[in-house]
Amino acid sequence: MDKINSLNKRLTTISDSFGGMNFFLQFLEEIREAKHHPLTAGNSYFNSSFGNIKWNKVIFKDKITLLLKIRLETNEDDNIIPNKEDKQYKKVLNLVRTLKPIIFTITPNNIDDINNENKSFTVKPFDIIGEDKTVLNPIFDLIFFSSIDKVKKILLYK
Repeated sequence: MDKINSLNKRLTTISDSFGGMNFFLQFLEEIREAKHHPLTAGNSYFNSSFGNIKWNKVIFKDKITLLLKIRLETNEDDNIIPNKEDKQYKKVLNLVRTLKPIIFTITPNNIDDINNENKSFTVKPFDIIGEDKTVLNPIFDLIFFSSIDKVKKILLYK
């Protein structure tokens, strides 16, 4: 319950920066509806009518494919790093090493009327907990991969 409460608060803050839940959900729908996954954009940039996302390194399709696979195969403790004996171990470790330094800057298009500033925020793909424990950042997962229904349920959680 604490995890969902925490996610609810963080997502509510993010959706408020977009001007409300509906604008935020429409932004996520545009991410999902893109012809190619936005993270594979060669210019490291995704633009939509509700905001844009910039990041500092090109991500190849094979990394996204592996990420999509392992996000569904995590351990009970959400660790995406498999056991060292697992044949995917090296691939997953290389994925984490490749994506770990990338910072995603998400900028809503609406401007705060009071401060006349965009409410940008940053997201990293992983939370590194220890040498053998790495979890997918839940906000990163919700923005780029989770279903709109799941995001909506978390936003409406009381």
